[in-house]
Amino acid sequence: MIVFPAIDLKGGQVVRLAEGDMNRATIYGDNPAAQALIFAEAGAQHLHVVDLDGSFAGRAENREAVEAIVEAFPGYVQLGGGIRNREAVEGWFDLGVARVVMGSAALKDPEFVKDMAREFPGGIVVAVDARDGMVATEGWADVSDVPVVDLARRFEDAGVASLLFTDIGRDGLLKGVNIEATVDLARRVDIPVIASGGVKGLDDIRLLTIHADDGIEGVITGRALYEGRLDLAAAIQMAGRA
Repeated sequence: MIVFPAIDLKGGQVVRLAEGDMNRATIYGDNPAAQALIFAEAGAQHLHVVDLDGSFAGRAENREAVEAIVEAFPGYVQLGGGIRNREAVEGWFDLGVARVVMGSAALKDPEFVKDMAREFPGGIVVAVDARDGMVATEGWADVSDVPVVDLARRFEDAGVASLLFTDIGRDGLLKGVNIEATVDLARRVDIPVIASGGVKGLDDIRLLTIHADDGIEGVITGRALYEGRLDLAAAIQMAGRA
């Protein structure tokens, strides 16, 4: 199982939001590339980066910071935030991003996302962000009437690499991962699932490793790392047993 330390970008700074609210941002640093190196030194081989401003704008807003992260980080960078057209997808892959995450586009233009998944095998991750079981888009500002499982199943034969499932009500709040909902999704689809939202400590990693065979590919963690509640090296070691 993969541990993805998260770097969320807002105005070029490293932040974490509470429940996806841009007005509830905690700043953890102003050098994203340096933070990427800190994670690499702790043993991370994968990194999850989000252009938060881009999620709302529908286009890249922190490109310079992302470029610096990709240049500095020796492993694989997974990027999300405002990636909604072919030019954006191709541009990020050309830059060296390993996988791009698409959420709003997956709901509003699923055929486009499927086309990208076929064109870039193993490179497209579909974000299924949930608020009370329903898909949220536009940086989580809008909640649809589409159940998470329904959206996920639309991509089962499309060749997407993974589903990124976030329980928005837990994100950035250190409440613990919604294990039940995450595992339920993984069992109901044939696509590997990455858990996100609410990681508070090593016990969350342990519980997810138990369900690795159910289709849990990895877990994203941010605030718990920045606030010293989770040791990244220990988390990676535990996840490696799954």
